[in-house]
Amino acid sequence: MVTVINYKERQKEDGTTFYVLEVQGGIEMIKSKATGNFYATAKKANVSSTFDEAICQGLIGAQMDGSIKKKDCEPYEYTVKETGEVIELTHRYVFLPPEEIEVIPQNSFKAENIFSQNGILEPTM
Repeated sequence: MVTVINYKERQKEDGTTFYVLEVQGGIEMIKSKATGNFYATAKKANVSSTFDEAICQGLIGAQMDGSIKKKDCEPYEYTVKETGEVIELTHRYVFLPPEEIEVIPQNSFKAENIFSQNGILEPTM
């Protein structure tokens, strides 16, 4: 389940505008590889829409079935707002409806690998 937490206006190459919904997944507890301490986080993603601004505003707080998952992409630069540091990322978080979410057998994970640096549960080989 994800919740619409905001919306943003974007511009197409031809100059016309459209709106994206900012969605957020539920709270997750992640163990830091650096410190060993747990911290709370939630993944966010943007979903393109055909809605106008008034409808997007009204959708804030609405919940949708689905999940936010990590997806590999071409490398891009990202500026960490708090520090100004520019880093290169090779993934994005995307919203997936229930029918698109890959089902991974529960026994394909080892207990010691449950927490990763990026918060994604990854199967062991």
